[in-house]
Amino acid sequence: MQLISATPSPYARKVRIALAEKGIPFELITEVPWNPGTATPHYNPLEKLPVLLLDDGGSVYESSHILEWLETKYPTPALLPADADAALDAKRLQVLADGVCDALVLIIFERLRPAAQHSQPWQERQLRKVHGGVREIARSVGEREFAVGDRFGLADLAIGSLLGFLSLRFAEFDWRAQYPDLAAYGDRLDARPSFRATKPAPQTIRAGVV
Repeated sequence: MQLISATPSPYARKVRIALAEKGIPFELITEVPWNPGTATPHYNPLEKLPVLLLDDGGSVYESSHILEWLETKYPTPALLPADADAALDAKRLQVLADGVCDALVLIIFERLRPAAQHSQPWQERQLRKVHGGVREIARSVGEREFAVGDRFGLADLAIGSLLGFLSLRFAEFDWRAQYPDLAAYGDRLDARPSFRATKPAPQTIRAGVV
């Protein structure tokens, strides 16, 4: 099994953490999907990462679907609670974390455009999503050790990946000072081996994308 990943991507990081937590061996292939020569389109028609390449030649793409695929094919240890309501809450938090990441990506690419072409209303709308999503995540997690239930799971890897991306690419938002309980929760996650091994890092995009 192989995983095509990008070092700053919170979406790819979620899958890398899940693979590590489940103890599934895989080969990591690092790509910049925007650059010429990327292999991404050969395995995902949407040309997005991450992509899980299977031993039978197939591929699984889109991070949430990959996580669902892993949970189905490798159910132990479980990353979703057995209780239906708790599982739904974990998926709700994943939606929030992914939505904030989506808004951050839109802001990043908007800022790559020439300054004269920037849309301030567009950026403000995305910023509202970022601040609103993080505020709700902080409220939901509170002072708990884990986001849902009494063990590490899907919500934790989604939120932890978001927090790492925020620190890497959006330092202007001092969420740690604003939400100290969330910062303490993030620090606990960062101490896990799966998080230490997947710390995000920037990549250089050589192709024009905006």
